[in-house]
Amino acid sequence: WNIQKRSLSWACAAILLCACGTITAKPAYFDRKTRDFARQMAQKHGFDQAELGKLMSGISYRQKIIDAISRPAEAKPWHQYRKIFVTESRAREGVVFWEANKDLLQKAEREFGVPQEIIVAIIGVETRYGRHAGTYPVTDALATLAFGYPKRADFFRRELEEWLLLTREEELDLTGTKGSYAGAMGMPQFIPSSYRAYAVDFDGDGKRD
Repeated sequence: WNIQKRSLSWACAAILLCACGTITAKPAYFDRKTRDFARQMAQKHGFDQAELGKLMSGISYRQKIIDAISRPAEAKPWHQYRKIFVTESRAREGVVFWEANKDLLQKAEREFGVPQEIIVAIIGVETRYGRHAGTYPVTDALATLAFGYPKRADFFRRELEEWLLLTREEELDLTGTKGSYAGAMGMPQFIPSSYRAYAVDFDGDGKRD
């Protein structure tokens, strides 16, 4: 019985240690860096520092984002990665999507020279035809990676800058817009710099969407 009690105690301790190892508090410098960033955006791009600082103070650091980017599915070898996307069900959904949007896809192919099947395939891989466009607030995602993931901090800091400029240009909701854990948005999952560089107003409604 004593041996069993000791074994149980050791097991509980091990579980507790493992659990604690997965819980990471917000970095101590996170809030300071967001404030500094707001000040720099005001100086560089003319944002209202007080207003932006208030918005940035409401950003949530999300450990799940750090966990996700630390083990991306894209790191899998092709024979494993392929099984995720090349499936009969996704192909069937692609045909349905293609038929539903054939006029728009034909117009895009004529204007830009990109084959319809390539556009459909990309959207199928990225978001399963818009069904899975992301659940993380884009501002939270980009700030978490810019100020809480040193390995790629420079890249995501630039993307956060691009995102703030994009929200101003397109009047997007800075706090409510959602995307992937890496801050990608919409059916094709554009990151902010790609959105600003390549997105177009294709239907003439005044918005690059």
